[in-house]
Amino acid sequence: MKRKRLTLTQQRSLTGYLFTLPFIIGFILFFLAPFVQSVVFSLNHLRIVTGGYELIYNNWENYKHALFVDTNFLPTFTQTLLNMLLDVPAIVFFSFFAALLLNQKFKGRLLARSIFFLPVILSSGVIAGLEASDYMANMMRETANVATSFLSGPALTEFLMQMKIPRELLMYVVNVVDRIPEIIRASGIQILIFLAGLQSISPSLYEAARVEGASGWQTFWLITIPVLSPTILANVVYSIIDSFLAPTNDLVNYIRSTAFGGAGFGIGTAMGVMYFAAVAVILAIVVGIISRYVVYQD
Repeated sequence: MKRKRLTLTQQRSLTGYLFTLPFIIGFILFFLAPFVQSVVFSLNHLRIVTGGYELIYNNWENYKHALFVDTNFLPTFTQTLLNMLLDVPAIVFFSFFAALLLNQKFKGRLLARSIFFLPVILSSGVIAGLEASDYMANMMRETANVATSFLSGPALTEFLMQMKIPRELLMYVVNVVDRIPEIIRASGIQILIFLAGLQSISPSLYEAARVEGASGWQTFWLITIPVLSPTILANVVYSIIDSFLAPTNDLVNYIRSTAFGGAGFGIGTAMGVMYFAAVAVILAIVVGIISRYVVYQD
């Protein structure tokens, strides 16, 4: 009997599955299993006993305590969502604009790219842990505040009001300006992703557009944006997750302190499960909306 050969599409699909197999194994071992265990913990009262721990089932009491008894969880959770809604659009816009600049040919381009990525290095790992108590970090933070002070406060508000900008947009701009240091510090990875996307665009597309008489503005909107739309989606998803899991996230720190030094491990895991569910819902909504406008190249 003649053996049926795989089509080219099936071969490519099989290759893709092989490349994603390490992720799938890691997902099951290091995420799915701990998540299921966390859900079990959230439905129980955990008590430390000799040789381990004991679980006492208490139904939804941990969730009720987090929502209706704890006075800090919901306000902190709401503020975290507001910070995400404020930061993510600004981070994506800034990183895209910076990548466009860094993709141009000019002297010192390599140095400029290193400078833009430097905040990622300084805010990661051991350095991030030392930052809170480091005198130089505090001094740099004060310097950044001074550098942006001329753009914030009553002066900026009055200037924007004179331009007849709607109040909602005005407050958003003022809040973004106040958070410029945090936005720059959180944009390094996104800049690299956008740079990779820009460099993957075939120059022949721009050459064909110029031959047809297209302007730079037209090529930007009709070539650059559509080709980069999958990259934009990836950066939006990454920025949302990074915002929710950042070391400076007050809710993450509050959940950790509740689980290991506060009301108990069960209540802390219940908060974590609700937080995860909220992040998953937000990601599903965002991906569902943006995916309608994404153009995938064959």
